[in-house]
Amino acid sequence: MPSLQKHAAIILGSLLIAIGINFFLMPYKILDGGLIGIALIIHYLFGFKVGLIMFLCSVPIFILVWFHYSDMFYNSIYGLLFSSFVIDFLGPYSELFLYYVDLTSFSSSVIGGFIVGTGIGIMLRYETSTGGTDLLAQYFSKWVPINVGIIIFITDGVIICLGGLLLSAETFLLSILTITAGGLATSFCTMKLK
Repeated sequence: MPSLQKHAAIILGSLLIAIGINFFLMPYKILDGGLIGIALIIHYLFGFKVGLIMFLCSVPIFILVWFHYSDMFYNSIYGLLFSSFVIDFLGPYSELFLYYVDLTSFSSSVIGGFIVGTGIGIMLRYETSTGGTDLLAQYFSKWVPINVGIIIFITDGVIICLGGLLLSAETFLLSILTITAGGLATSFCTMKLK
């Protein structure tokens, strides 16, 4: 059972991720990386709920982690369940947000990426995550001396490139800005102080 600090990290991180996705990325059809990016691609193509797709895509990764590092599984399953729920719960409120806040696609991509990256970074700092590629990055960071934010940034870049067939040149560039801002925010949140 996660500690009180982990519960707080899951709640705050999930809220930040949901706000970044629903209020900043989705209105401009901007992608993020990782399983969030995959879920956004599926949402843009078929209209499925982003949180539900995140959950379904995370199942194979959770099975892998269960067999190799069960503590990480338990620490992240709560993050996956809560963040998937909050993302889908806040979805209908994006129109209300956009009614009061008018942003350019450029500023929305940078702010959205930073907010999502901060949410992910807060969760990773307390050894929890939303699952997906964040969980894989956390798992691999135990074995390689690379900051987990850098691993996530590389993975995000690969997914953005694979999603390039869906994107216009403008959306592709905005998505690169999003993962750059997100990677920086995640790295900052997960830095170990010496």
